[in-house]
Amino acid sequence: MMTYDNQQRPTETAGKPPSTTFNCALHLAGPVPFMSESARMSSAAEARFRINAPNSKPRHVKVIALDRGSEAVVKELARLRWNNAAFFTASAFSGEPPGRGFSMQGWLADLAGRAKDLIDEIKSADLVVMVATAGEDAQAATLIGEACSLKRVNTTGLILGGAAASDEMLSKTLSRLRPWSLMLVIANGTDYIEDMLVALRA
Repeated sequence: MMTYDNQQRPTETAGKPPSTTFNCALHLAGPVPFMSESARMSSAAEARFRINAPNSKPRHVKVIALDRGSEAVVKELARLRWNNAAFFTASAFSGEPPGRGFSMQGWLADLAGRAKDLIDEIKSADLVVMVATAGEDAQAATLIGEACSLKRVNTTGLILGGAAASDEMLSKTLSRLRPWSLMLVIANGTDYIEDMLVALRA
């Protein structure tokens, strides 16, 4: 049998006819190029499979100020350009617990002062964002949260002025928002809330 060693020199085994079977050592001229998965997906060959449309759509977000302090911030945010965000105030409800004959109409208003129906606004929302000031009672959060729970609309709570507030003040507002907020954030300022709304696709 004729074989090849690693130096490619022919040898012959005594008493056996030559055979075409051989072993061959593989010698590489250089390192084998390796393309990572991320690099491969960025290549021109893969680009034709890429989906260029956005991977998420803007959501209908309703932003509600729960007190006078947060109302000023919400009005400032409303001047910016948004996709599908609407801004409201419930500050008229602040400090006024509902009594007999209380109506869901009247205490919620848009920033022009027009009364709005809470249930109607929530029905057309994908997300409701409640903004409160640390130290405020934020009683409207309970009504808004219950309505959102009924309509299965997600909620987010943002608390302003947490850094300067005492633990007692912060705890007071947290106790109102925590039961009704799927996400609760202590915001550092208007810019922080703006960034949050952008991240929430408002």
